[in-house]
Amino acid sequence: MRKSAALVAMFATGIAHAAGPQHFTLSASFRAPAKANRNGTIAISFVPTDPEIHINEAPAPRLKLDPAQTILVDKQAALPERVTPYDPASAKYIDLALPLVFPVAIAKGAPKGTQSVAATVTYFYCSKREGWCRKGNSEIAVTVNVP
Repeated sequence: MRKSAALVAMFATGIAHAAGPQHFTLSASFRAPAKANRNGTIAISFVPTDPEIHINEAPAPRLKLDPAQTILVDKQAALPERVTPYDPASAKYIDLALPLVFPVAIAKGAPKGTQSVAATVTYFYCSKREGWCRKGNSEIAVTVNVP
């Protein structure tokens, strides 16, 4: 009975972690501020696995820093209260030739040295050819050198 329950638990866990098709690969890096007391950025590059899949301009992609980390502070503008629904036939897309940048600042009292910061990127993307849109979430980690 215990083995059976363990196998069911392992199978259920595998389903919960199974993801659908991966439409993008992401790479992320921290860009330190050029001057003291300025914001740095987290730059994220998206590479689509299918050239017909695009990331929507609206709603704009968002970065959410791991709440447990104490290295960076989010400096993004507040979310708009209302977002118009998106439609693959009329959606406007982001040019992925350049990375998306999200403003962040090094937190006061952050420990000096090289740290890893986890975050989640949320974005909406569409396939105009196939006529669908989806919400995507991708986990990233960036290395931050706190002077």
